[in-house]
Amino acid sequence: MYHSPTAEAEIAEELTAVRPALLGRYAAALQGARAAVLTRLWRALVHEPLPWITGRAADAEGRTLRLADGRALRGPHSDPYATGDHVRTLWLDRERYDDPARLMTDLAVPHAAAFATELAGSVASLALSRANAEASGEEWPAHDWEWEQRVVDGHPYHPNCRSRPGFSVADQLAYGPEHRPVVWLGTVAVPASECLVSGDWPEELRAGGDLLLPVHPWQAAHVLKRSAEPWRAAHPLMALRTLAVPGGPHVKTALSARLTSSVRDISVYSVKASATLSSFATELAARTDGLLHVTRALGAATARSPDLAAQLRESPETYAGPGERVVPVAALAATELPRSAEWMTAFTRLALTTGLRLLDLGVALEAHGQNLLVVLGADGAPLRLVYRDLADIRISPERLARHGITPPALTGRLISDDVNVLRHKLFGSLVAGALAATAGSGPALAAALRGALPHLSRTPDLAALCDEPLPAKALTLMRLSPETPGDQWAALPHPFVLERDAYGQ
Repeated sequence: MYHSPTAEAEIAEELTAVRPALLGRYAAALQGARAAVLTRLWRALVHEPLPWITGRAADAEGRTLRLADGRALRGPHSDPYATGDHVRTLWLDRERYDDPARLMTDLAVPHAAAFATELAGSVASLALSRANAEASGEEWPAHDWEWEQRVVDGHPYHPNCRSRPGFSVADQLAYGPEHRPVVWLGTVAVPASECLVSGDWPEELRAGGDLLLPVHPWQAAHVLKRSAEPWRAAHPLMALRTLAVPGGPHVKTALSARLTSSVRDISVYSVKASATLSSFATELAARTDGLLHVTRALGAATARSPDLAAQLRESPETYAGPGERVVPVAALAATELPRSAEWMTAFTRLALTTGLRLLDLGVALEAHGQNLLVVLGADGAPLRLVYRDLADIRISPERLARHGITPPALTGRLISDDVNVLRHKLFGSLVAGALAATAGSGPALAAALRGALPHLSRTPDLAALCDEPLPAKALTLMRLSPETPGDQWAALPHPFVLERDAYGQ
């Protein structure tokens, strides 16, 4: 079979030079990595509104997609909420495919060539991540960043789950959280008069009339192309460009590289809004009866450029009591915890109670598995939630006013009264994202929802969640339509519908 030789061979060649001991494990991981990316791609082809797919049919053996050019693409049934590597082979007419990049190349749809390159890189980087992974075991990590290091496969549903264009093997080993590195953050001095500051910028990061902006070493070398003064040792989190300083804050740095879908720089808008958003969210979280904490922004600064900016915020560990742990939801599946159907129902009830309460008040969280964390008791029971990174929430002034809450003094993309925008933001990230990935399948998600829903307050938002298809970002459609800005969406069959329909039609 053909297997994207360029990306896979390039990583093997670099490994020979920088970490030859991983070569055997890397080669052994490639087949599973292809299946993992192919599974995510097949999910997208079955469920996203791709314009060149003109028909979809199901029978007892699987799914058949009819392409606009008359060809047929066939594969197994697809549970849109399932995680894992269960798709090993697809058929395009009579040709067999086990490599996602080769399939995308041969589909030959608009922008397929560029996306195929990303898929090939995702496979090779995922194999590298798995080759260097450590078994998680049953022991709970002692530090917050160690939870993040357990997320080896990246995004559970994005075919670009490990796409890191511009990162060499040495870069991935040096900066990828799953490789467990220590990263030395540097600082770049910028005259304070040339900077925009939001909140309190610490004295430690001031020198005379200059602000010292924390800089990721990759950004310094590849984008700023200048040296940075060594500052603090830190541990990368799932976001890669956000790092935990031991005993100190989490530092979100600008990283002008495309990871999965987005370039991870920090806009001037985000810096300007940081302090206002933080104060507003902290006050709103107080209305959840202690179920939700929001990590506070400690300061943000930019040299009025998305390439040179940083944000400092509290560690989520601030909100852990004695014997408790704060765990990113994305890390739950990679950790041996006492999770049963009852646990999943309790977690779902906690997450929906909190998310829907804030939505009713006027804020839609982007509560995916990276932003949302759960506080676990010593017995593993889900107790409270912590939310971090407010950069992409949505705020409804109309809903806030309905509850007598003064809207924050903000304008721009964060503000919307559109009910679809608000519900898509929360339901797509929390239900079709964090909860689905934690449950691991449509039936498990449906069971958790059925157990949790009777305990939730009846609101129009809850009715929409129960009765309508679930929105999810159409991640592959977005990569294949770069001329269309902003989010695009798929309508996934509701887990309750999948319970009734064995073929998910």
